[in-house]
Amino acid sequence: MKTSLFDYHLPPARIAQTPVEPRDASRLLVLDRKTGAIEHRHFRDIGDYLHAPDILVGNDSRVIPARLAARKATGGQAEVFLLQALDDAGTTWRCLVRGRNLHAGATLTILPQKPEFTTATSPSDLPHSPHASTYAQKNPGEEHTSKITATIQTELTTGVRVVTFSQPVHTFIDTYGAMPLPPYITGYQGDGERYQTVYSRPAGSVAAPTAGLHFTPELLLALRDQGIRLQTVTLHVGLDTFRPVEVEDATEHPIHTEWAELTAPTAHAINEATLAGGRTVAIGTTAVRTLEWSAQSGTASPPAATAANHAEPDADACPWRRVTAFSGSVDLFIRPGYRFRAVDALITNFHLPRSTLLMLVSAFAGQLHPHDNDIGRQMILAAYQEAIEQEYRFYSFGDAMLII
Repeated sequence: MKTSLFDYHLPPARIAQTPVEPRDASRLLVLDRKTGAIEHRHFRDIGDYLHAPDILVGNDSRVIPARLAARKATGGQAEVFLLQALDDAGTTWRCLVRGRNLHAGATLTILPQKPEFTTATSPSDLPHSPHASTYAQKNPGEEHTSKITATIQTELTTGVRVVTFSQPVHTFIDTYGAMPLPPYITGYQGDGERYQTVYSRPAGSVAAPTAGLHFTPELLLALRDQGIRLQTVTLHVGLDTFRPVEVEDATEHPIHTEWAELTAPTAHAINEATLAGGRTVAIGTTAVRTLEWSAQSGTASPPAATAANHAEPDADACPWRRVTAFSGSVDLFIRPGYRFRAVDALITNFHLPRSTLLMLVSAFAGQLHPHDNDIGRQMILAAYQEAIEQEYRFYSFGDAMLII
């Protein structure tokens, strides 16, 4: 599989720099993967394509303010980007450190200034942070001192260092940290919550699961009134998710690892919806990877519905296993030819060229055509070209697709 086949040209004017308001006013391109037909709607109309007992599954991970401004002992500027907590106390972290001559033993002073938003470092520079969630929430009443230092302990790969802070990170990150935005978004100074989903809960991602940004509380309530429920999984997104594939043979691309969790109650709800004839509609590629990772240990198709199938789940298991509960690392690389086991429809944004995410949506688009592994890629690139011509907005703050 050649990576160059997943390339396309996007005019810079089509990259969204700000989100639309309200969230569900974004546009929605609907792709029928059976026929390749395309419809142009708005996201608030998504209920027209869903019906009870369909179930929505979103990623509830919350983006952490991972960027810390710093000053060297010489007075020069530096930056520390949190990647992964290495101890339970949350004082030692793997970080991306920017600044000249920052070697083992150097000490930085963390600065209290916190801009509303800053632009994230290039995704190719940022390794995965599976334990980012261990910094958790700030403890009530816990305060940091006026001076926080960061000492470099070990140099790892280029730019990456093991850093020990003078205080646990969770005691000061909310005050000192800045929210990372992708490098293609420049100058945004809006509300930080606009880069979080309305159902975000556990903190741990360094990039938003952007397909969920289109939902409003009002839209979710309207869908619930239709009989369409929302369930959530957790996958803490690393910026490596968005890293372009740099090798021509895509199978040689080293896939990233991310921490994810699908609870037993969520698995039970998904399985029950399937037994009742509903579709599992994944909100974003991170939800897809979580669901499909879970389904790899389950059965490819549900058994006949019986009274036993409707028993309440115990703490660790589901009545039958289209998806099963799990918690741990996920490193699933979905590309054309993959057989989907858990996902029936997909809500997603428009993705970067040559990315693993573009390969994933191509694989899903081609799922109904098992004898032609390339038809999904052709459908997606044709839809992207039409979206460009129709002046859709691309990437994180952009418009959405529904692939049914």
